[in-house]
Amino acid sequence: MAKAKISETEAARQENLEQTISKTDKFFSENKKTLWGILIGAVVIALAVLAYVKFIYQPKVEEAMEQAIAAQNNFQAGNFELALKGDGNTLGFEQVIEDYGKKAGKSMFFYAGLCELQLGNYDSAISYLRKYNGKDEILAARAVACIGDAYVGLEQYAEAAKSFEAAASRADNVFAAQYLFKAGLAYEKLADKKAALKCYKTIEDKYPQSIEAYDIQKYIIRVEE
Repeated sequence: MAKAKISETEAARQENLEQTISKTDKFFSENKKTLWGILIGAVVIALAVLAYVKFIYQPKVEEAMEQAIAAQNNFQAGNFELALKGDGNTLGFEQVIEDYGKKAGKSMFFYAGLCELQLGNYDSAISYLRKYNGKDEILAARAVACIGDAYVGLEQYAEAAKSFEAAASRADNVFAAQYLFKAGLAYEKLADKKAALKCYKTIEDKYPQSIEAYDIQKYIIRVEE
């Protein structure tokens, strides 16, 4: 009796399987042209993407990086105006960004922002630096801190302090002390001694080996009430 039940169950499974296969065959048979069209379309799109990357995008990336070399060299030499604007024969960061966008690398916005900061063009510096979204945490923190420097230049100390603290939270290393110190000075400009003290005490407690910590007591005493 048990064997009969097993046989009946197996027969039912077999019948269900055959029905499923039959339905599948029927579906493919009825939609063969559509399915082949979708498959061919997907292959064409994939090939088009590969062709674009290989023959258009990658060459543009290489060209952009070559064009940026002179600007980077001028930046390293401290020729910030030349690095930003170029000289008519070689491109500056400004033109590289306009012509190639991020193809020369996300750092183009970082470099352009630092050039504008050094030249005292603070609004432009902030605009460029906000567009930098590189994955390097140290550079990302520095970009935020440089935005703070630009706000100091604009005498917008509340925004500056906010930027410096944001940079410190991202840095989480010895540079954090530098950013916190700048935040403290910005808070002092705002006559917010309590916030300044908090920054200075954090330097003393968390970053005692930093350069800023050597004479931080002087600043702590200055803002203690």
